[in-house]
Amino acid sequence: MFPDSLYKITGFDVTPDTIFATISLNPDHIIFEGHFPDSPVLPGVVQLQIVKELLEKYLGRTLKMKTMRSAKFLQVINPKETPDVYIDIKLKSSEFLEVVASGSWGNVTFFKTQVSYT
Repeated sequence: MFPDSLYKITGFDVTPDTIFATISLNPDHIIFEGHFPDSPVLPGVVQLQIVKELLEKYLGRTLKMKTMRSAKFLQVINPKETPDVYIDIKLKSSEFLEVVASGSWGNVTFFKTQVSYT
């Protein structure tokens, strides 16, 4: 959805059950003009979409969200103040793909989520 303009992947390491990615946000992207001028904020739904896109890149297939157990947005991501975000995704395959993900930089955690995908 956004990779070519909103963010670029600057680091991508994987193990069989974990994805460690670093993304660099584009603070000049049009999404920040409406959300919000002079105080840009990366919308929570977009943060969840980025997690999904990183999973799809790793798995090589399209995913569909089945359930979301939790989504906590703990700190605002302002791309002018924090242009880089570290995404940590733990995944486990069972009947569905069970995912626990978080976004952080330094010692600040921006979000945490638990999601199931098909």
